[in-house]
Amino acid sequence: MTEEFKRLCKLSLAMSFALLAAISAAGQGHAGAYVPADENLEARERFRDSKFGVFIHFGLYSMLGQGEWVMNNKNIDRQDYARLASAFYPSEFDAAEWVSAIKSAGARYVCVTSRHHDGFSMFASDQTDYDIVDATPFKRDLVGELAAECHDQGIGLHVYYSHLDWMRSDYPLGRTGHGTGREPGEGDWEHYYQFMNAQLTELLTRYGDVGAIWFDGVWDKPDGFDWRLEEQYVLIHSLQPACQVGNNHHMAPFPGEDFQLFERDLPGENKAGFSGQQVSSLPLETCETMNRTWGYDITDNDYKSSEEIIRLLVKAAGKDANLLLNIGPQPDGAFPDEALQRLEEIGEWLASHGETIYGTRGGDIPPKGWGVTTRRGNTLYVHILDWQDKGLFLPLDAEVERAVLFDDKSPVAFTRHGDGVFIVLASPPSGVDTVVELTLKP
Repeated sequence: MTEEFKRLCKLSLAMSFALLAAISAAGQGHAGAYVPADENLEARERFRDSKFGVFIHFGLYSMLGQGEWVMNNKNIDRQDYARLASAFYPSEFDAAEWVSAIKSAGARYVCVTSRHHDGFSMFASDQTDYDIVDATPFKRDLVGELAAECHDQGIGLHVYYSHLDWMRSDYPLGRTGHGTGREPGEGDWEHYYQFMNAQLTELLTRYGDVGAIWFDGVWDKPDGFDWRLEEQYVLIHSLQPACQVGNNHHMAPFPGEDFQLFERDLPGENKAGFSGQQVSSLPLETCETMNRTWGYDITDNDYKSSEEIIRLLVKAAGKDANLLLNIGPQPDGAFPDEALQRLEEIGEWLASHGETIYGTRGGDIPPKGWGVTTRRGNTLYVHILDWQDKGLFLPLDAEVERAVLFDDKSPVAFTRHGDGVFIVLASPPSGVDTVVELTLKP
């Protein structure tokens, strides 16, 4: 990094904080005051159109092969944990290979962990030496290389950023990280808050367009703690107005947020216990693992089948949501073979069925036990996922002009029946997803 570049970065940081202070002083950061810029509203629609992204959890925790929460779960002292950095050398990391595999899978964006709860930054930061460039023999900016490759290959870049930190003394001790060597009563919230904002400014001024900042960790503090989120969101939108802000706080969206997250659950469901919040009118995204864990776990070979993942993607689209599917790279930086296989098979399905997913919205018929619907213009796609009979009643107000099987365009018999339409297939549905394409009268 040249001295001139460092000077410009510091100047950018100073200007960003001055802008944030001015906006806050003018009263623009108060609840309910957020008015998305036109660029932001356009980006929201592009986000909703994309439907499929890949999450990447990668960091020092990957070396221990016990998931991204290992520092907390094993009560590893922060000084001992920090020694991992001296041996972190992901020799097989290749940004071009990562992005190519993700693009071939049909994903439209990637979300990478820039800093997880262990406090280690996977990018070059002037705010700390505890980062991948300064603290490891690897000495390469992983986020920077991934950002450049995403831009080159036309894949959106989203960035995960943790609000909590098990390493730093200035982060006031929360509900987690009690066994990492930090003492109750420590903490300097103002200093930590400025540190976070300085890092976010780096992420939003050094790596080109960032499609979204994906926050996590608000649940670490008691209810009522003032995270000063709206101020932080003002900073983000001042730096990149189109950047989407989402927060995995498991609550209804706060002012300044642009999309709503659901962890391990589809919107409106709460099987995992994280998603009891009401579904908003914002763009929606559900995140899910390929196996059981987010970060690499050497004992976790319980991978979901490609069929299961494809059906989850279809169900998400039927609820007008994106699927953010996670991969935990191995310590050497390579994607596990099982993950690569899933990506390839998902890509094959989307290559032939993407028309029924990309750019659609949740269809006229709410999700049913048999499946979901998606819609684009006057075309309604009926995704039959679980049905054993040839006939299926669809509660539908609109008039149907034409019904065909999506795969081969062979005609499907249909009749108006009471408050809907009854379709009859030549044989019972089979395979991952039987799609009936209905053309509706305008």
